[in-house]
Amino acid sequence: MQRLTADQKIYYTLRFACAMCFIGHGAFGIITKQIWCNYFAVVGIGHDMSYTLMPYVGVIDILLGLSLLVYPLRVVAGWLVIWGFITASMRPLSGEPFAELIERAGNFGAPFVLLLLQGGFKMPLKKWFTRMDDHVNLDASTLKAVINCLRVFAFLLLLGHGWLNLIQKAGLINQYHSLGFNDPGKTAYIVGLFEIVAAFSVLIRPFANILLVLIAWKIASELFYPKYEIFEWIERGGSYGVLLSLWFAVKKAPSGSIAWPFKNTSNLNIIN
Repeated sequence: MQRLTADQKIYYTLRFACAMCFIGHGAFGIITKQIWCNYFAVVGIGHDMSYTLMPYVGVIDILLGLSLLVYPLRVVAGWLVIWGFITASMRPLSGEPFAELIERAGNFGAPFVLLLLQGGFKMPLKKWFTRMDDHVNLDASTLKAVINCLRVFAFLLLLGHGWLNLIQKAGLINQYHSLGFNDPGKTAYIVGLFEIVAAFSVLIRPFANILLVLIAWKIASELFYPKYEIFEWIERGGSYGVLLSLWFAVKKAPSGSIAWPFKNTSNLNIIN
């Protein structure tokens, strides 16, 4: 089996992450998660109709997620950028903190960067309905754009989750309580500070070793939701994908090209 290049590792990581977002979100539609009624209400859909529509939304999401694994069309990734932002926006629109939106930056960030790998958004309409190219080969300017976008999305998702800890979101407090922490509020405060510092660290200078720690942290910390743990974990695939693909990209990039401010890498040689 041929070894994957660094560019292909970024591509497959984001592609798989996008599939996870769709599948995890779709599972909650089939389960008919009660809080979704609040989001349907934002657009004027009532309680009973919400429960009727949830399974249909869930099935469509799951099918789109599976399609990314089997035959990835550009238009599906494009729809996830829109759909991921819409579903994340429904949270503050329904009265939840704004941090809930930016904490889900991976949901729309992963497909956004995936499309950058495929030539960007300015393509003929017909091409949107073609299969993605698995043989990705990034030039220096595209790598620069990918790293810059990934670090911004990583910053947002870490900042959002840290913010939710600082305001002591009830779900997180319950999570820490179930894990046996004597003072869940203090735990949330410490975690929140850690994640906000980590967010700015990634934005300013995404060191590969620090990214590895954050990848492990994010993957592990999302496992402890008190209900439907596996679906919550899968739905946040975009968060893991953004961080992991940034790690691959940073390892490939010239060492002096990723510090703040974002430097031009167009004239630097890069290899896979």
